[in-house]
Amino acid sequence: MNRRQMMRGLALASLVPLGAAPARAEAALALLVAGPDGEQTSRWGNACALAMQAGFPGAPSIITQAVGGLDGVTGANRLDALVVPDGKTAVILPGAALIAWLTGDSRVHFDPTRWVPLMAGGNSGVLVVRLPSGAAPDLKTLQSLAPLKLAADQPQSNDLAVLLALARLGVPTAPVFGLRGTDAKITAFTAGQVDAVFLCGEGVPEDIAPLTASGGVPVFSLGLQNADGTISPDPAFPSLPDATALGPSVSPFLDTAYRAAAAAARLDFIMVLPRLTDPGSISQWRQAASEALAAPALVAAASASSITLQSAPAVIAGLTALNLAPADQADMQAFLTKNFGWQPG
Repeated sequence: MNRRQMMRGLALASLVPLGAAPARAEAALALLVAGPDGEQTSRWGNACALAMQAGFPGAPSIITQAVGGLDGVTGANRLDALVVPDGKTAVILPGAALIAWLTGDSRVHFDPTRWVPLMAGGNSGVLVVRLPSGAAPDLKTLQSLAPLKLAADQPQSNDLAVLLALARLGVPTAPVFGLRGTDAKITAFTAGQVDAVFLCGEGVPEDIAPLTASGGVPVFSLGLQNADGTISPDPAFPSLPDATALGPSVSPFLDTAYRAAAAAARLDFIMVLPRLTDPGSISQWRQAASEALAAPALVAAASASSITLQSAPAVIAGLTALNLAPADQADMQAFLTKNFGWQPG
C-alpha cells in the first residue's frame, strides 16, 4: 500500500460508515450509491451522508444503499426509473456513468442532463508526454511527435477526454488500448512502450512522480470547471494550461465533443436529486451539501485524495457542457468508430 492509498484510507476511515451504524426505525432520508458497497463511490457516499446530516432540520439519519457495478450505470438507471422525486432520496454516482451515457453504451437508460445537482468531487486530468530534449511542452512539439503513442484503457473511459483533446488540436494519436488503471499505464511508459499517459482520477499529483522520473513532462490538464461555465487552471497544477489553451479546435464538432467529455472526466463523483423534485426539497439538500463542503472530515478526505469539492453551481455548469445535441453525440460516436474501431457496448 503506497502513501496515497494510506492517506485515503485513513481519511475516509475517520468517517464512520453509515452502513455499520444501527438505523432508526424510519430513516428520514436516503442516499442511493451507484456502485458496490465498500468501493470508491460507496466510501464517498458514506462520508458525504455523514457530513450532510447536520445540515437538515433535526439532523436526521441519511441511510446509504449501494447498488450496481463500479461504472455506476445500474445505479443511474435506477435513479431515472425508480427513485421517487419526493425529496427523500438523493443519489451519488461516479463520473464513469456520464462517460457511458456520452458514448452510447447500450445499458444506459438515463439522462444525466435532467438531474438536479447538489455537489460533486472534481479530480485532475493531466497529459504527460516524453518530449525531445529541450523541447517546449506546446502544440508544435506535440504535432512533431505525431502519431503520439498514448497509453489508454478504451474510449469508454476517462481517456475519452484526452483522445478528443488531441483530436481537437489536430494531433494524430496511436493509442495502445487495454491498459486499464494507472499502474498499467505507468509501467508501459517507464518501459518505453508508450510515449504519453493521461492520468485522471484521485491522487494524480502523486502518480505523476514516476512519470517525470522517467522523462515525462506534463503538457496540459483538463482544468477546473467554474460556475460561470469557464475553465480555470487545475488548483493542483496552477501553472499548467488547460487543453483548450494550447490552440484552437480544428473543427467546431470536436471542440464541443471534447468539452463534454472533459466535463465527465473531471467528476470523481456527483450527487444529484431526480428530476421533478420540488424546489423546497432541492433547497434543503443544497443547504446541507453546502455545509458538508466545509466539514473538516470531508475536507480532509478530499485533500488526501487530491479531490476538489464543488457546490451545485459548478456542477450545473459541467452538466450543461455535457448536454450535447443528439447529432453531435452521434457524430462523436461515429468519430470513435472510424478512428479507433470502437463500438458502444
